[in-house]
Amino acid sequence: MEWINTFTTWFEQRFGITPDIGSKIFGTIVVMVVYGVVRRLALKIAGRTVEDPSSRYQISKASGYLFGFVALLAIIKIWVQGVTGLATYLGLLSAGLAIALQDPIINLFGWLFIISRSPLRVGDRIQIGPHAGDVVDIRIFQFTLLEIGNWVHGDQSTGRIIHVPNGWVFKNPVANYDRGFSYIWNEIEVVVTFESNWRRAKEELTRIVNDHAEHLTADAMRAIDEAAERYHIKMSKLTPVVWTDVVDHGVRLTMRYLVKPRDRRKSRNEMWEAILDDIITLDDIDLAYPTHRRVDNRYEAKAHTKLSMLPPVPTTLSKPADPPSEG
Repeated sequence: MEWINTFTTWFEQRFGITPDIGSKIFGTIVVMVVYGVVRRLALKIAGRTVEDPSSRYQISKASGYLFGFVALLAIIKIWVQGVTGLATYLGLLSAGLAIALQDPIINLFGWLFIISRSPLRVGDRIQIGPHAGDVVDIRIFQFTLLEIGNWVHGDQSTGRIIHVPNGWVFKNPVANYDRGFSYIWNEIEVVVTFESNWRRAKEELTRIVNDHAEHLTADAMRAIDEAAERYHIKMSKLTPVVWTDVVDHGVRLTMRYLVKPRDRRKSRNEMWEAILDDIITLDDIDLAYPTHRRVDNRYEAKAHTKLSMLPPVPTTLSKPADPPSEG
């Protein structure tokens, strides 16, 4: 076209470049413009035809990677002529990247590992290194977490966004809350005093945990069985249970039950409200807490121990002294 030739000639004269370089720069600009238009058009079509937000997000990311890769190949084709020139260019580029960009290369391979092996996906709740949160984005060099925990209890969100390099998957273990099966074990410890009727307390806690713990459906049980076969996990007991133990300030009763990761704080709240409401009505059960106590065995010990601790009673009376003589 005449206007393209006119623009190219003006660009070359204005910046003092050769016609060959000018045409390559113009071709690169055209590729970038086409890339932006095509990607925006693809996103608009996906937004109108796909209703699920998660699916729209996945389509957006996949189209971005695909069109970006095609645009990169087109730009390389424009600037590198011939097979020999391409091989030389790629060799120099790879050597420079290996020396100067070690971390980005590791992050790139981390992204390939995440895409191929799927240790984490968008929507999963994970912990990697000291950070825990929900995965909200995965990119070529990093993934993004919506942080949970830290100063906020009950695995709830702090509101902070954490950007984690993809290379961390090679250096830190990844704990996934949602893979395998969508439940985690939660425990609530209740300590009652030694003087309390701990057997009755255990019965009450067993009733509470059975009433308030989430009951697994047949589908959930089947999912757990499938995960156990895949990961060679053996679980002999999946129903709620209360374990008995002794600590220095009382009898510890531990309520153990399965809960969905995002419902952990809600379940603890319901459990504790039920426990506190129940304990108040029972006269023979008291909650224990660390205290300092002075015990006098002579009066507080068991009956057979008290007798041995009391001072001996004198069996004979001493003769009174003679009154002083007068004069």
